[in-house]
Amino acid sequence: MKLSTFVAAAALLLTTACQHKLAVQTPNDPPNTGTTNPSSSLTPAPTSTATNIPVPDAAVATFDTTARPPWLQAKIQKLQAEEKSNPPTQIFRYRYRNQVVYYETGPCCDQFTNLYDSRGRLLCHPDGGLTGKGDGNCPDFTKERTNEMLVWQDPR
Repeated sequence: MKLSTFVAAAALLLTTACQHKLAVQTPNDPPNTGTTNPSSSLTPAPTSTATNIPVPDAAVATFDTTARPPWLQAKIQKLQAEEKSNPPTQIFRYRYRNQVVYYETGPCCDQFTNLYDSRGRLLCHPDGGLTGKGDGNCPDFTKERTNEMLVWQDPR
């Protein structure tokens, strides 16, 4: 179909629709009648109350900033100086094997995540990689971790 034919068909369709004075109702509009199916009293009419669930603003999220070790502060500054990753990098604090650990999410797709001890030494890569199971050095991390606390998330 030629472009000019397509444009003419679209214009005719729009003109026809406008002439018929079509009205669009959303689920939040009050109903025209008491039920959605006039022959049945079992089907309730839609309400005019909004049914959207608000999503928290990431920029307003509160983080656990208590007792961030210096190495972690430096790591966060380095991440902020780099190009933004998609999805945004997050750092969580957990208890794992009777110690405080820090879990850094990976940028995307087959990239390893990092698990650090409280002094900033890399312990393992709990997940990610080609298999999604990390490097195999802490296969119980997902099951055994406790006390999850979001420490930082890239706000960009």
